[in-house]
Amino acid sequence: MSTEAAEQKDILRGGQFLVKETACEDVFTMEDFNEEQRMMRESTKEFVDRELWAHWERFEQKDYAYTEETMRKAGELGLLGVAVPEKYDGLGMGFVSTMLVCDYISGATGSFSTAFGAHTGIGTMPITLYGNEEQKMKYVPKLATGEWFGAYCLTEPGAGSDANSGKTKAVLSEDGKSYKISGQKMWISNAGFCNLFIVFARIEDDKNITGFIVENDPSNGITLGDEEKKLGIHSSSTRQVFFNDCVVPVENMLSERGNGFKIAMNALNVGRIKLAAACLEAQRRVINESLTYAKERVQFKTPIINFGAIKSKLATMATNAYVDESASYRAAKNIEDRIAMREAAGNTHQEAELKGVEEYAIECSILKVAVSEHVQACSDEGIQIFGGMGFSADTPMESAWRDARIARIYEGTNEINRMLAVGMLVKKAMKGHVDLLGPATAVGEELMGIPSFDTPDYSELFAEEKELIGKLKKVFLMVAGSAVQKFGPQLEEHQQLLMAASDILIQVYMAESALLRTEKNAKRSGEDSQKAQIAMTQLYLYNAVDIISTKAKEAIVSFAEGDEQRMMLMGLKRFTKYANMPNVVALRNTIAADLEESGKYRYDA
Repeated sequence: MSTEAAEQKDILRGGQFLVKETACEDVFTMEDFNEEQRMMRESTKEFVDRELWAHWERFEQKDYAYTEETMRKAGELGLLGVAVPEKYDGLGMGFVSTMLVCDYISGATGSFSTAFGAHTGIGTMPITLYGNEEQKMKYVPKLATGEWFGAYCLTEPGAGSDANSGKTKAVLSEDGKSYKISGQKMWISNAGFCNLFIVFARIEDDKNITGFIVENDPSNGITLGDEEKKLGIHSSSTRQVFFNDCVVPVENMLSERGNGFKIAMNALNVGRIKLAAACLEAQRRVINESLTYAKERVQFKTPIINFGAIKSKLATMATNAYVDESASYRAAKNIEDRIAMREAAGNTHQEAELKGVEEYAIECSILKVAVSEHVQACSDEGIQIFGGMGFSADTPMESAWRDARIARIYEGTNEINRMLAVGMLVKKAMKGHVDLLGPATAVGEELMGIPSFDTPDYSELFAEEKELIGKLKKVFLMVAGSAVQKFGPQLEEHQQLLMAASDILIQVYMAESALLRTEKNAKRSGEDSQKAQIAMTQLYLYNAVDIISTKAKEAIVSFAEGDEQRMMLMGLKRFTKYANMPNVVALRNTIAADLEESGKYRYDA
């Protein structure tokens, strides 16, 4: 392998953002979309405005038939097959393009985006990534075109976050030609109208579950519970599915025996970054509705958008959306590049995609947590800006808020994902894929040394912010490094410490992603074109520093004592210190003024 290829491979490892500096030229941003991607975005938005946004009340009225009808229309337009190779009647688009469609198709209603995500992601993808050629030829074209719909049966009454503990059984027939599956699955999205289930069951006393492709035939021992009554996503069909001696031919086993847990986990990695994408357009639409209302609503003889309290809300909503876009598309392109690199090295498309996404599992978990929490906050503030009208079901705000709530639960709860992100990073360090020990040791030595009192030159855009992000990475290394030294493999038992470390990790990745995007665009379009984006980047970083200070302090005082604690708290103070504090109110006002002038969220290029 050439040195250049080796260097590229090194740069592209997941989790290394923490210990390697990334140049802004090396990140992908929404402003880099090509012509085909821009056209794809426009056609997706047209479909959403026409079929979904114009009829959002129907989704609130539990019109399951309408969800199914719009899914068929999406299939006719090719939107269900964007990630499916052309060989199986899909569009065979790259990872960034599949993210883009997932982003823009998901903003109008959580009911449709859940149906879309369950079908295209966990309903279809396990077959395209783990199925043999015969299985793919038989099932994937029907799923890619919307002729058939898919669903995914993993969760059981006793097996939620602990997915591998399922009790559903698969028993081999005496003639060895089929399995009989018996058990109960719950929270199954698309159950009411799907043609095919991906079912996870245990064979004998296997340690791990096994995946099966099961056609939905009620005469074959499959019965459905009633539609679940849910807080949100009202027109997403969600039912229990009961299997009673359901006969499945042996050739419908997915991958090999005992590989089900691996299939489930890898499907969730892709699901996590796609869920982040699915929360982006929802934020933009809430911001746009809130902005329009704030400009029209007059109180005390002035539009409420003129009030500082409202400006603050709108600025924060826009900032989070901008940062979320920056981080989501940065990771998506990393995955796409990794897939291309593996294909070039001779991997099959299946292997390349699996390994490409798995490489960035840490970033996928980070995005899932951060973006799902931002969409909830955004819709909550949307209700607040609308006031009493926001609480009314006559405006789309209250449904947006209810629909957003599920995002923190599915694809693995945010608590599980927080712990996974740090746990996976530590495992990568143990395997030598990310060098955490060297940098963590260096931070420890730096704490023992005398800090520099030189006044750096901060005249260049983001000079201080970049230095600060570098120091925030040291906070994570200091806290996580000490925790690993202290607890070793037992660290995973200290969940509150993991959660605190994870919040530091999340803020570092999100803040850095926004900075790199803005810096890249300022270099190519001039700083004047990026005034609001610069303000959003600085505002997010300011808030990130606060969160990191709080979480790091909580961890340090909980596991360190005496001199070690004092040393680390001094280090924390040093690593979170600004030389020049930003004027936070001025930043918010800059963002709010730009929103008001544009009349809409305009930062998604």
